[in-house]
Amino acid sequence: MPRIPPTPEPDWSADMITFIQEFRTSARAGKPAAGRQSGANLLGTLARYPALAKPFLLFNRQLLQGNSLSVAHRELLILRVAHVRGSDYEWAQHVLLAADAGHTPQDIARVAAGPGAPGWQPCERMLLQATDELLDEGSITDTTWYALAAEFQEEQLMDIVFTVGTYALVAMALRSFGVEPEPGLVPHLPGRR
Repeated sequence: MPRIPPTPEPDWSADMITFIQEFRTSARAGKPAAGRQSGANLLGTLARYPALAKPFLLFNRQLLQGNSLSVAHRELLILRVAHVRGSDYEWAQHVLLAADAGHTPQDIARVAAGPGAPGWQPCERMLLQATDELLDEGSITDTTWYALAAEFQEEQLMDIVFTVGTYALVAMALRSFGVEPEPGLVPHLPGRR
């Protein structure tokens, strides 16, 4: 049950409707949402506080659209955050984006098993390891950092940290506010670690 119920779209201010439409379009990079509701419950919750929603969504748009990581790598990070932080909503939304980025259902299910699961490429394993370290300790260990630095450029390393940190914040907000997945979103968060 939502602790902060989402404001229905027809009740948003004209300014907020325009802002959210622009956010949705840019976040999808012009791709159609294939009938998806594009985060209606989260956006409806944020619409209750436009002064916070707008700057946060502008920053989030940078992580979605301007991220120096590949979409596939970005989505691995976000799915791992969603799993570790137990965010059904974040998981459901990003399973769809991960599939759009080329991840198979097996890849997505394996995210729950973490970096030690068989089948990961070394780079993917290190991304998941970095996510766990950031969430557990607030920092990437030297061993993981230097392994990542051998594969990724400086901006990408920064995007790893900011993506994990931002989506950990989003997971906390989603769970604390009681934001529920939209009807029809099938992907369900697998058992947590």
